[in-house]
Amino acid sequence: MRWVDFKDSVRRFWEDFKHQKAGITGLILLILLVVLAIGAPYMTSPDVPVKWQTGVAWITNPKNAPPSWENYFTSQTRAVQAEYTITNMHVQTIKNGTYTIYKLSLTYNMKYDVPPADIVVMGLHSNATNPKQVPQVQMALVRPPEKGVKDNRLNLISQITLPNNNAIQVAHLDQTRNHVLYWLYLNGVLKIPNVPPSMITPDNINMFVMTNTTLYQMVAAMDSMRVMFGRLTDSNGNPLPIEKVISTPQSLKGTYGLVITITVPSNVKVDFTNFKVAFVGRTYGLLGTDQYGRPIALGILWGTRVALAIGLAVAITSVLIGILIGVTSAYLGGWADEAIQRFTEFMMTLPVLPMLILLSLYFGGRVNLTQLVFFLVIFGWMGTSKVARSMALQIKEQTYVEAARALGASTGRVVFKHIVPQLLPYAFASIALSVPGAILSEAGLSFLGLTSQNLITWGQMLNTAHQNGATINGYWWQVIPPGLAISFVGLVFVLLGVSLDTVLNPRLKRA
Repeated sequence: MRWVDFKDSVRRFWEDFKHQKAGITGLILLILLVVLAIGAPYMTSPDVPVKWQTGVAWITNPKNAPPSWENYFTSQTRAVQAEYTITNMHVQTIKNGTYTIYKLSLTYNMKYDVPPADIVVMGLHSNATNPKQVPQVQMALVRPPEKGVKDNRLNLISQITLPNNNAIQVAHLDQTRNHVLYWLYLNGVLKIPNVPPSMITPDNINMFVMTNTTLYQMVAAMDSMRVMFGRLTDSNGNPLPIEKVISTPQSLKGTYGLVITITVPSNVKVDFTNFKVAFVGRTYGLLGTDQYGRPIALGILWGTRVALAIGLAVAITSVLIGILIGVTSAYLGGWADEAIQRFTEFMMTLPVLPMLILLSLYFGGRVNLTQLVFFLVIFGWMGTSKVARSMALQIKEQTYVEAARALGASTGRVVFKHIVPQLLPYAFASIALSVPGAILSEAGLSFLGLTSQNLITWGQMLNTAHQNGATINGYWWQVIPPGLAISFVGLVFVLLGVSLDTVLNPRLKRA
């Protein structure tokens, strides 16, 4: 075909295709998916697939948190994620003899009915060479004024080491819990009878609480963060009952201050470049998080790359193989055609999913991307081969094919020059319509936990949600987005496939 003829064919195809509203919609959506797939490393971070496999990378994120926009549809607003870096803090450096003290302060606007789930401090680095030189951290929360409260400053941790690459999760510390109890005692909310006040300290208050069975059971279920950000007194300034403060706390809205004091020997240098303080929200981002704190939206974005890669690779390869086998079978005829057709029918009778499961288990139970594509191609070419054979049987009887054979054209030339080009319109439509099946097959294997964990796929996200009991616990954001993503990509290629078939199939075009 001459270049001029090729350009004319493309022009005529586009003139017909642009009138297909479904096809244009599918094309626009496909371009969007490709942009998202290619741009994922640039819009997020190239090391996301590595981080996805470790829970440590998401330590500052809430676990099983719903999307932040859910607050618009609930009666109680829940705290959203808030993170602060050193640029958002006021830093004061104090030299005290052989020690250097860094005093970091920040403000947090608590405007929610349900306060943050935790406060996480991480990313502090130093050149300390022995444990005695590791930075020591103190932390205090300064609450907004509340009528009747004697002390608005709550010491969260008095002294704790923070080595490189470690994190402090305030809500999980026994020290924080004891400090909260002691603060409630100082403000008259927690009462410990028959014990002189001089004997009670933050370090031993839990021992006195344990002697009271009712009080201890109540304290054992205490959410320290809700108490820290909750009201202690009523409108008249009288202390609220301890059971109400602990069991049904009412949030105290306003501006809070967090003061972090870091003490190191003067010869130790501290690097705050990656230092971060996170007020861990009860909601997170656009699509929430899973049980490891991984953002669902991030998984959906990166899963697009794998879905398109697997779908297109399997569809293109299986369709091309099917066409070549079908055309070869039709052209050769005789015993060769009979043998190829019997083998094709045998392959069609094999149960695909059980065979894929067996092959996956044979290869260690965790197939990689290349192996997965190979397996799906093995079981994906037969339908195309049957259709291509029936079309080739008609084409090879055409006059121009007989003329080519009479002129001595080789089998390869007749097949690739005169028959296969006639099947390309069917091939393009078949490729588009085969992509959803390949994506669903991958999702099925991933849901069963048979694909490599080094990939971020929508099927694996559904598998993780299933292990987490997402449907039972009502974590809809862990199930619906991956399912919709699979359906959406399938819809895009169905729109393209049907439109291509309409434009390229002469019978449908006349209709």
